[in-house]
Amino acid sequence: MGNPVTNLAELLQTLRPALNEGVCVFASVSPDTDTRSLEPIATFREAEGLTLIVEEQRALKAGLPVLFRAAWITLTVHSDLQAVGLTAAVASALAQAHISCNVVAAAFHDHLFVPAESGDEALAVLQRLQLLSSVSTEPPVS
Repeated sequence: MGNPVTNLAELLQTLRPALNEGVCVFASVSPDTDTRSLEPIATFREAEGLTLIVEEQRALKAGLPVLFRAAWITLTVHSDLQAVGLTAAVASALAQAHISCNVVAAAFHDHLFVPAESGDEALAVLQRLQLLSSVSTEPPVS
């Protein structure tokens, strides 16, 4: 994998959003819960409990309380964790389309969790954002 991208214009021009298959859910469990069999996509420890993002069927099978059903979109551009403005630009574009978005930044990519029923529409919004960014700005200088 190449170097991470920090330039906002380049990030937006090369978003390459990809809608992952299936539905994920957000759930919260006690911090001492053994989550290995759930194979969580992500976890986050808070004072109130351990938040999990889990494939829906695994969560239902385990009887987890579902807080949010989500479509999972990966921005396949290799974004730098210190890049400025990407989350704001993506969230703004989705907000204008009245789509809520929960963002998880990982070492290589940003991951967006939008309402399950809005996955295709969110993908189209992000593809439009990429296209408009490519048309309205000059290519980044290397």
